[in-house]
Amino acid sequence: MARRKNISKQTLILMETLYSDPRIWWYGYNLSKATGLKSGTLYPMLMRLKDQGYLESEWHESENPGRPPRHVYRLTSLGIQLIAERDNKGPAEVKGITA
Repeated sequence: MARRKNISKQTLILMETLYSDPRIWWYGYNLSKATGLKSGTLYPMLMRLKDQGYLESEWHESENPGRPPRHVYRLTSLGIQLIAERDNKGPAEVKGITA
C-alpha cells in the first residue's frame, strides 16, 4: 500500500484559495497576495502541483498593451477532488501530494 502524504500548511492555503472558485484562472501575483506566500515558496509549489496533475496552467495575453503574456493557474478535476476529499477527512493525511 502506498504511503499517504500530508499536505503542508502552505500547499493547503494555496489549494483552498484556488478551490474557493475553481473556474477562475489565477495569476501568480494574485495568488501571492491572496495567500501571503512569497514567490520563492509559491512558484516552485505551483510547478510541483502542476507536474502532479493537480493544477493546469495557460499563458494569457496581458490586458495592458506592451506587457508580456502571463501564466495563469487553476485546479484540475483531480485537484478539486483532492481538496474535496481532504475537507471530508479533516486534518488527516491526503493521498498523493508532496509539498
